[in-house]
Amino acid sequence: MAKNENKKETKKSVWEKYNKKEKKDLQVLCDGYRQFLTTGKTERECVREIINQAEQKGYKNLETIITNKELLQPGDKVYSVCMKKSVVLFNIGTEPLENGLTILGAHIDSPRLDVKQNPLYEEGGLSYLDTHYYGGIKKYQWVTLPLAIHGVVVKKDKTVVDIVIGEKEDDPVFCVTDLLIHLAQEQMAKKASEVITGESLDLLFGSLPLKGEEKDAVKANVLDILKSTYGIEEDDLLSAELEIVPAGSARELGIDRSMIISYGQDDRVCAYTSLAAMLETETVKKTACCLLVDKEEIGSVGATGMQSKFFENTLAELLNALGVYNELNLRRCLANSKMLSSDVTSGYDALYASAFDKKNIAYLGKGMAFNKFTGSRGKSGSNDANAEYLGEIRAMMAKHKVNIQFSELGRVDLGGGGTIAYIMALYGMQVIDSGVAVLNMHAPWEVTSKIDVYETKKGYSAFLAEA
Repeated sequence: MAKNENKKETKKSVWEKYNKKEKKDLQVLCDGYRQFLTTGKTERECVREIINQAEQKGYKNLETIITNKELLQPGDKVYSVCMKKSVVLFNIGTEPLENGLTILGAHIDSPRLDVKQNPLYEEGGLSYLDTHYYGGIKKYQWVTLPLAIHGVVVKKDKTVVDIVIGEKEDDPVFCVTDLLIHLAQEQMAKKASEVITGESLDLLFGSLPLKGEEKDAVKANVLDILKSTYGIEEDDLLSAELEIVPAGSARELGIDRSMIISYGQDDRVCAYTSLAAMLETETVKKTACCLLVDKEEIGSVGATGMQSKFFENTLAELLNALGVYNELNLRRCLANSKMLSSDVTSGYDALYASAFDKKNIAYLGKGMAFNKFTGSRGKSGSNDANAEYLGEIRAMMAKHKVNIQFSELGRVDLGGGGTIAYIMALYGMQVIDSGVAVLNMHAPWEVTSKIDVYETKKGYSAFLAEA
């Protein structure tokens, strides 16, 4: 026996397996993904771009089908939107809908700062916008960064004003200030969770006083600019949704350009790869579905979150447009469906090795990641996929030569997290978490590997073809 014959073969990097064509296809996908990240920094912006891409591929608005009392047929492609923040796409299959769907589900909201309803004030000759952070963030990461404002202001006459400030080269940007190191002795002694408080995350907005004003002259000048540039009065901010996000484009990371650094990769990386897989899928047996929702970062609540009836109601309308709606068909369709709950997972970071179980963690560059369960500590709040479904998933990924890895979020007692998987599992369908490993998760700038992005898209395509 050769000396090393009984040693386990070291698993090759996925990069080493790719030929020139695959690397070219990877680059095309990742270039499109970076553009999606750059232009889609809010749920509304993501939905607009998703609809644009879907319509180019022949998808029609389900609302139009309903209004015109049209009947759908196998091969038809439709989409439905909820309040401009969530969207679902269907590619109608040849099998009856009661046999179930193949669902790719992800979320398009990301942690950020939201502008409060009464935000504008002046203090010490400076003007600020008061904010309320959204989702799980390390608050100290959001100070001293160049920040942009994206969103809408709805005036009393129902006019909608779209706002994007801070993304063009000649745009101003904004920031949350921090205490200078010379005076930070007391601040530096605090716990990281207390160094910056939520009420301190106010946006520095202006400093130029309006000539002739004696009181709050800087605020007055800000209001004058808002009025002249956007037609906005201070009261209009009461009916605004303005999101504060890092300014700047998604970029390639590393001297080898092998990674992507950007805001919002949790979970727009899974949303984009799900969309890409959906749009390239043509004829299917089971109806294919791509479900991209809002509010996951705060518990999937509200009308646009996964806990709402949006998806269930839309599915009822779909059955009706196929001429087969009844309550039993709806329940059977949901129960017989299979889903990949597409969301990111933590990637191993050697600088923080003690936070991970090295045997059960995803690694950047090792392919698409599957999590049998999420939750925290004793699997609290988790969907725990059964072994039979895992076996089925493994088989279809092997058939389509998708490089996969299995992982957990991190050390068992250290913390945890969740996805929309447990909500969909309430219908009795098969669900497992899958997606892309991320470094810096929930930070203003997150990191992914290009090859993981591409392998995940391949995995979603395989699922739609085989499930």
